[in-house]
Amino acid sequence: MAASLRAFASKGNPTKEANAQRRHLFQRIIQYVTIGIDMSPLFSDVIMNAHTTDMATKKMLYHYITHYARVKADLALLTVNTLQKDARDDDPVVRGLAIRSMASLRVPDLVEYLIEAIRLGLKDAHPYPRKTASISVLKAYDLDEDALRETEILDEVRRMLATDRDPGVVTNCLITLREIDGEAAVATKQNVYGLINRIKDFGEFSQVTILETVATYVPKDKSETFDVMNALEDRLQHSNSAVVLATVKVFLGVTLQMPDVHQQVFERLKAPLLTLAAVGASETSYVVWAHLHLLVTRAPPLFVTDFKSFFCRASDSPAVKKLKIEMLTAACDASNAYDIVTELSEYVGDVDAAIARESVKAVGRIALDGDQDVSGIVDRLLQFLDHGTDYVTAETLVMIKDLLRRHPKWADECVLAVSAVDAESVTEPSARAAIVWVMGEYGHVMPEAPYALEPLVDEFETEESEEVRLELLSAAAKLFFKRPPEMKRTLGKALHLGCQDANQDVHDRAMMYARLLRHDPAAAGRVIGCEKATINRFTDIDSADKHSETIFSEFNTLSVLYRKPAFLFTEDA
Repeated sequence: MAASLRAFASKGNPTKEANAQRRHLFQRIIQYVTIGIDMSPLFSDVIMNAHTTDMATKKMLYHYITHYARVKADLALLTVNTLQKDARDDDPVVRGLAIRSMASLRVPDLVEYLIEAIRLGLKDAHPYPRKTASISVLKAYDLDEDALRETEILDEVRRMLATDRDPGVVTNCLITLREIDGEAAVATKQNVYGLINRIKDFGEFSQVTILETVATYVPKDKSETFDVMNALEDRLQHSNSAVVLATVKVFLGVTLQMPDVHQQVFERLKAPLLTLAAVGASETSYVVWAHLHLLVTRAPPLFVTDFKSFFCRASDSPAVKKLKIEMLTAACDASNAYDIVTELSEYVGDVDAAIARESVKAVGRIALDGDQDVSGIVDRLLQFLDHGTDYVTAETLVMIKDLLRRHPKWADECVLAVSAVDAESVTEPSARAAIVWVMGEYGHVMPEAPYALEPLVDEFETEESEEVRLELLSAAAKLFFKRPPEMKRTLGKALHLGCQDANQDVHDRAMMYARLLRHDPAAAGRVIGCEKATINRFTDIDSADKHSETIFSEFNTLSVLYRKPAFLFTEDA
């Protein structure tokens, strides 16, 4: 290969056939580099071919140079003269490629050469070298911040942001200055208005970049706020979801301190977002639905009349269906509760077990949160126990437990329905714990409760779930004080096995109950069987609400998709 490279380099004006042969040779070299073969011994011979006018060969040559110059800094010095020469080539594409390659060397000792190339590129008459040079400023800044700041380059980039006529150059200047100066410094009134007025000239990616900058701008008064929104109104009709979501973020951000206008903005944003979610590809659709989900959970009353838009379609992915079910739950009120529950009940029969579970949970949450008469909803929830599917029965039992903890008034109906369930046939730990809890709390009105608990306690040692073992101890103790003769043996066995349990929590609870009973049975009854306060709010709901404001402030980022603030999943977390 070395001999071939030298032969090609010695040819002053190679023929078309010779150029094709050299291109093929470079393709082989790059292929070997790609699979990990060390081709650095050919470095000097490769450099000798830098004078080629064949663009494909030159691109591969630059790729080779930047690859080995990064790992072998001593070789980088051999490339400087070649790249400097190409940075002054007559072809603007070659000039741009030379600047990009020099910036990709990432060798601190060569930063002065890079700065000089960038200076020339920023003043180039053709937009391609200017565009390349403006983004290369970031690489020079990363290599040597002090050296870059000693030049006039950053001032030139700031000037180009406001005056350059090429959208690509302006976009790269904006990206560079956002990284170096910070969002607040770039989002001045002059810059923001200039970018907004020209936004239609930019490509989709550039529009998103501009809108991200506009989102950090704080208008001085209400009039300026409306000026910004009016100028960006047509971006809400854009076919690209990224542009629409970035525009939505601007609208929500600039009106955040204006509650009345903020609510009107929610109303204005519904139609374009729902349209975009309905017509996009599945991946894009999920992103839009995730952002709609955030808006619905933030302001449920504004979406009450749009609940039918959240009905699941057969073509929806499971992830989208899950979001829609949660949105239906959030948008539920007295006017649409029964329509929503009827729709959710259809999803309980979905072939996807996860969707069926979510549907049961949704009906349960509506019953939990309903301030209106929810008797029909509770009846619908209890009917799920007869569905005949293990996971539906299990999820229903868990929701019944939560319902009784929050609304004890439904005890008669719920206890009667749970009594018909064979506890030993329930296999899921959370559901077994739920049915045991019901026996402990309402065993005095369940004739079969002590006898249903007995076989479960007999299997205490083989029960794998810590949650179920803890609940068995509590249920046996509570029911003992309601029906002592029937529970004496069962409680004794539960305490005996619990005190021998290897799990510390189970062991400690059993020991506490045993010592309470030994010390004073009457006092133990008052402690264990005391009246419980009504549960108004569950910890899982509080946990979900904990970061809601932070996630809203990070609208149009991965935070919305992950449902957690950026600091919880980024590298600095």
